[in-house]
Amino acid sequence: MASLYSLCCVLFLALAIVALYVSPAVSTSRRGFERRNEVEDGFRVMLKHVDLGKNLTKWERIQRGIKRGQRRLQRLSVMFSTAISSSSVVKAPVAAGNGEFLMYLSIGTPPKSYSAVMDTGSDLIWTQCKPCSQCFKQSTPIFDPKLSSTFSKLSCSSHLCAALPEQTCGDGCEYVYSYGDYSSTQGVMATETFTFGKVSVPNIGFGCGEENDGEGFSQGAGLVGLGRGPLSLVSQLKEPKFSYCLTPFDETQQSTLLMGSIASVNRTLGAIKTTPLIHNPLQPSFYYLSLQGITVGGTRLPFNESTFAFQDDGSGGLIIDSGTTITYLEESVFNVLSKRFIKQMKLPVDNSGSTGLELCFILPSDASEVKVPKLIFHFDGADLDLPGENYVIADSNMGLICLAMGRSNGISILGNIQQQNMLVLHDLKKKTLSFVQTQCHKL
Repeated sequence: MASLYSLCCVLFLALAIVALYVSPAVSTSRRGFERRNEVEDGFRVMLKHVDLGKNLTKWERIQRGIKRGQRRLQRLSVMFSTAISSSSVVKAPVAAGNGEFLMYLSIGTPPKSYSAVMDTGSDLIWTQCKPCSQCFKQSTPIFDPKLSSTFSKLSCSSHLCAALPEQTCGDGCEYVYSYGDYSSTQGVMATETFTFGKVSVPNIGFGCGEENDGEGFSQGAGLVGLGRGPLSLVSQLKEPKFSYCLTPFDETQQSTLLMGSIASVNRTLGAIKTTPLIHNPLQPSFYYLSLQGITVGGTRLPFNESTFAFQDDGSGGLIIDSGTTITYLEESVFNVLSKRFIKQMKLPVDNSGSTGLELCFILPSDASEVKVPKLIFHFDGADLDLPGENYVIADSNMGLICLAMGRSNGISILGNIQQQNMLVLHDLKKKTLSFVQTQCHKL
């Protein structure tokens, strides 16, 4: 019996998945941009989950997050199919887009406050701008560059203009940036002063979007790309690292984004695990990890490491992503994992499909706690031993307990539920990702 407990972690039925949070934001000319002084100490931005404050039940929040995650998967699928069908001369101008967290920032001089979606799956920073021929509704006034003394259009010869997947030279550097479901933003590239909390950063290159269309954009006034490409915020700051710490879905707690030197992990928080960031030359913006194995209970799943290898078309692999709610695993691996959970949970499987999750169990009516198998992801050089609340969701009112994972084809994603209460550091210079379990609301 003791060994059985060593293979399990106890999940209390009071477990509730909650909502994640966030808060605050911009730049000028090409000459100023290329001579920008670096922000030595970095800065902190609070994050707010996109469903915060809405009159939703726990399961409604989960289902909304799952639907957004499925759309994100569809976008990624379009990216790979576009890469296959495109000629060697044409770049596929698509990115993942959207996300689960809003960051608060200010743009211009004098600064005007906005919220924007934080997206680790794309690079471009952009907001809606006047004059706007096609704009979605947003809660704040649309940015008017004429009212800012620090706005400057970007030169067509700048390296940021060259980094765009699709651009033309008209009235400055004009861009089109598309997402996998054919959502898009287009307008003119410019530089501005962005303010994050009390820290102002001049000469940030961003898209001043005059034609913007797509589902999900209305969550904020635009997007802040945190990908690995030159257009992203982390790359432009010349501060090659950032970290976030996502609280559980609790509406009373905030999540945190740390940029620059203050993003360093502290050993006093706990054991630090570090794994290499893998480069996919056909999808260079994503943060790929080398997943070498998965253990359920005390048994390692029988699958070949090549299951998560890159394919010739750029598909395959596993990315870590803050903008996807649950984890998605390659279908063959998910099927094996599901069978192992069914065998070890020893509870009836719920086939109603009422939660939107693929594997759920019916809870005993008299149960006060349920033992679930331990789950460990084995990355290159780092084992991520997840606490139960990071991979199962239980609700005694519904009488269900579910695995917070799904199946995918073409790419696997480590979602944000699996990352909650964990400080996750992306170091672009060292090309590593580090994580340490901590109480995020105490940072």
